[in-house]
Amino acid sequence: MILAFQRDNNGGTGGSGSGGNRGGGQHKGGQQNSRKPRPKTREATKRQSMLNTHKLAPFKYDMNEILSSTQMDPAKASSFLASVIAKASRQSTREAKDFVKTYLEAEEITKDEHDRICRLLDKYSKYR
Repeated sequence: MILAFQRDNNGGTGGSGSGGNRGGGQHKGGQQNSRKPRPKTREATKRQSMLNTHKLAPFKYDMNEILSSTQMDPAKASSFLASVIAKASRQSTREAKDFVKTYLEAEEITKDEHDRICRLLDKYSKYR
């Protein structure tokens, strides 16, 4: 029978009967539970509409349907889709809509496509 021992931080072997820093032994200085409880301060952050990542696959499918009907280059459309998803899931759908609006102003997409993408962002978003 082979027994394996692990070294603890003090250089000794740590088995089932060693003192170490495990279990209910005393802490340094002989005081047990000497930590003072911290006051519970919770900063309220404003909830924002963000992309629901649980519904990411249907969102991508619907976005690809919209982007396939645009005059945008397919390589550029893929990058555009990735940027929209990143902004909508990490920052907010408002940021993603502003990003889409820049493409509208640069005349890469039409007003109708812009509106469809914004409706899609609203459809697949949730507050968090």
